[in-house]
Amino acid sequence: MINIDPLQTGGKLTPEARAALIQWGDGYSVCDFCPGTLDEIRTPPIHDFIHDALPEFLGIDHARVTNGAREAKFAIMHALASRNDSIVLDGNAHYTSFVAAERAGLKIKTVPNSGYPDYKVDPEGYATIIEEIEKEIGKLPTLALLTYPDGNYGNIVDAKRVASICHEYDIPFLLNGAYAVGRMPISARKVGADFIVGSGHKSMASSGPVGVLGVTDEHKDKIFEKSKFFRAKEVELLGCTARGATIMTLMASFPSVVERLKHWEEEVRKAQWFSAQLEDLGLKQLGDRPHKHDLMFFEAPNLYEISQRAKDGRYFLYKELKDRNIHGIKPGLTKSFKLSTFGLSRSELKVVIDAFDDIIKNMLRHCYSPD
Repeated sequence: MINIDPLQTGGKLTPEARAALIQWGDGYSVCDFCPGTLDEIRTPPIHDFIHDALPEFLGIDHARVTNGAREAKFAIMHALASRNDSIVLDGNAHYTSFVAAERAGLKIKTVPNSGYPDYKVDPEGYATIIEEIEKEIGKLPTLALLTYPDGNYGNIVDAKRVASICHEYDIPFLLNGAYAVGRMPISARKVGADFIVGSGHKSMASSGPVGVLGVTDEHKDKIFEKSKFFRAKEVELLGCTARGATIMTLMASFPSVVERLKHWEEEVRKAQWFSAQLEDLGLKQLGDRPHKHDLMFFEAPNLYEISQRAKDGRYFLYKELKDRNIHGIKPGLTKSFKLSTFGLSRSELKVVIDAFDDIIKNMLRHCYSPD
């Protein structure tokens, strides 16, 4: 099937990862030669991956593998948080950023987006919200986070500007790259981020849940603080994280992930071409225009109109696409939905475009025929 699900396009396993999934699928299969922590395992070569390859890839000083991007965000927030502290989130932040902040006991304030149809987040809004927080509670936020890109519209905010604003106020800056790390070139150092997190199962061709966490020298001692009772264990990571198939598929796919970043500009061109083709069929892409990411959000008034008359109602689109071996639009969605073009060829995307064209024409004809 052709898969256009944003949660899956960047996480599809490479052949090497599929082999690793079988080889390392048993329980704690990487722990036979563990000296006490996951990142120090040398057989298999997890140590070299975590301490050498991964920090270089993320453009940061230190890295760890976590059980997901949300766990990485929570580890950072919890390590930095004190009573009555606060955090700044972008208005398009993923729900996991909110619940991680709640769990860490942080007060949350968001930089609003511009609303329909672009949903843009203005970097200058961070300064406004930071000053509002200081005025309201008497101290600056503990942390600021930017979702890059966001998981709804695929918008790319000027992360360098956000980092610069945060550092003007001496506030650490966290870049949530769940849909960036592994899909597009990104360097925490070049952006100016103190922390960066990514998702292996969303964007690094690995079996999940698994995430990555990058930290600068300045913050490593606090984030990777050791237990007072078990000196090898890092408290915020609860001792160990991704054990078994998750870390091994991440490592197995890593060379391919590094290589595919070289083709990111073509991924963007494909996304823009695909968006234009769907808009010619009566759909409307929301968010950044021209778009700069493979994740896109569409309104489809014509498909919604069809759903009001179709035999299968709002499930007609899912079933029609499934009959054409296309997966990724959630069942029941017709009025609006998001999708991803990542990793698909233009010929595969042409199949998707033709499918939408065929569905719209045939269903309109059927729904409005005299019979």
